[in-house]
Amino acid sequence: MADAHLQQFIEALEKSLAGGRFVKLTLAKYRGAEADLRNVYVRLVEIRRGESLSLLYRYKTKDVVKNHPFAEGVRLIREMLGSEFLSAHLFTSVEDLRIEFNRRGESRLVSSPPTFKEAAPAAHDRRKRRTIETDGNVYLQALGVTNERGEVRPAMGDKLRQINKFVETVAGLYSSSPLAGREEISVVDMGAGKGYLTFAIYDYFNNAAGVRASVTGVEARAELVELCNRIARRAGFDRLQFQTGLIQDFTLPRTDLLIALHACDTATDDAIFKGVEAGASIIITAPCCHKELRPQMRAPEALRGVLRHGILFEREAEAVTDSLRALLLERAGYRVKVFEFISTEHTRKNTMIAAARHEGGVREDAAREIEALKSFYRIEAQRLERLLGVCGLEE
Repeated sequence: MADAHLQQFIEALEKSLAGGRFVKLTLAKYRGAEADLRNVYVRLVEIRRGESLSLLYRYKTKDVVKNHPFAEGVRLIREMLGSEFLSAHLFTSVEDLRIEFNRRGESRLVSSPPTFKEAAPAAHDRRKRRTIETDGNVYLQALGVTNERGEVRPAMGDKLRQINKFVETVAGLYSSSPLAGREEISVVDMGAGKGYLTFAIYDYFNNAAGVRASVTGVEARAELVELCNRIARRAGFDRLQFQTGLIQDFTLPRTDLLIALHACDTATDDAIFKGVEAGASIIITAPCCHKELRPQMRAPEALRGVLRHGILFEREAEAVTDSLRALLLERAGYRVKVFEFISTEHTRKNTMIAAARHEGGVREDAAREIEALKSFYRIEAQRLERLLGVCGLEE
C-alpha cells in the first residue's frame, strides 16, 4: 500500500513544477548502500532539450550531476524517498514541505510558510559552477556562515559574497592559466586565518571543477589551525590540511597556486617571493598595511601640493608599493592584473594582485620602470625586490 504522506509530497512536487512554483528540493539522511553519498540537491536547469531537473549527488569528496526530464526526475525522487533517503525538504513559492521517515518506514509530513517568495528561474547547467552551495555545506555551518538549515546568517551575507567572488576570480584565472586541464594541482593559502576561503577553494576544485587539489592552509594562530583541521575532517576533505607557521618562516614545496590575502605589510612580499621561488603558476594576493615605503618616500616637487596631506600620502604609498610588486612579478615572468576584489562597503583593503606565469613572459623593460619609479619617489629599497634579487629570480 502506497504511503499517503509520500504520495502527497510527490503530488506537491509535481504541482510546483507544473505551476512554476518550484524553488529547490533537498534529500537527506541517506541510508543506502553507497558509503560516501551524503545528500541529493535538486534544482531547475535549462539545457538543450528544455527545462529539466538537475540532481546533484553530493559524495564525501565529489559531486555528480545528472539532468532528467521532469517525469523521470520525479520518478527517481519517489524511488529514493523512504528507502535510501529518510528526509526531504521541498521549497516552493507557496509553502515548504518536509517529509521524514523513521526506521520502521513510518512517515510524517509537515507544512510551513514558504522560505522563498519567488520560484527559482531555470538556470543553465553550468551556472553555479563558480559558486559555493550552501545546502548541506558542513564547513560553512561549522564556520558560522550558515545555520543548520543551510540558510545564510544575517550578519554573514557579506562574507558569503566575498567567498563566492573569490572563487569566481580563482576559477577565471585557473581556466586561462597553464594549470587548465590538469587533473591534479597543489594549492597553498598563506595566512589562512579562519579558513573561509581555503575551504571554499578546496570545495570548488575538488567538488565543482573536478580537479584533485591538495590544499594547505598556513596560519600563525595554533587555535585556528586546530579548529580548521577539525572542520576539514568533519567535512571529509581528506586532501585539505592546515599547518601552524609564519609566512616568512614557512618552507614552501613546489606549488601550483599560491594565495596570500591580507598578509600584513612585507608579509605580502614574503608570500609573493615564496610563490615565485616555488614555481607557482598562479599567485594571488590582496595586500594590506603598507608600512615599508611610506617612511622612505619623498614627495616629488610636482606632487607636493597633493601629498602634503597625510591620508593622501598614505594612499600614494600603497599604490606605489603595489605597482612595484606588479612590475617585479612581470619582471619574473608573470602576466599581472591589479583590480578591485570586492566592494569598498565590505573592506577598504580590497586591491587584488593576480599573477599568472607564462612562457617567454619576462618584461625586459620592467627593470627600467622599477628604477624610474624608485628614483621618482627617492625609494632606497623594497623587500620583494631584495628577495628576488638575492636569489637571482628577477632574471
